[in-house]
Amino acid sequence: MTSRLTFLQLAVSRGVVINAIKVSLVVGSILAVINHGCAILALDISRQTWIKIFLSYIVPYCVASYSAARALQRTRLEN
Repeated sequence: MTSRLTFLQLAVSRGVVINAIKVSLVVGSILAVINHGCAILALDISRQTWIKIFLSYIVPYCVASYSAARALQRTRLEN
């Protein structure tokens, strides 16, 4: 691989993906409890709620992977 990796290559690299998954699990769980805790405790989870809980995990994953890939890209361009 060359030293000039594309943004997408950086975003799907092992280190970025693992870090983004960790962030997503922590932040997504916090968001799911804050936003849907009552429904979860009452076991009253509709299809729409499941989709919202899923998005509570996807959004932090996307933000973490985007931020890490951009930071790596900038660092590599400066060097």
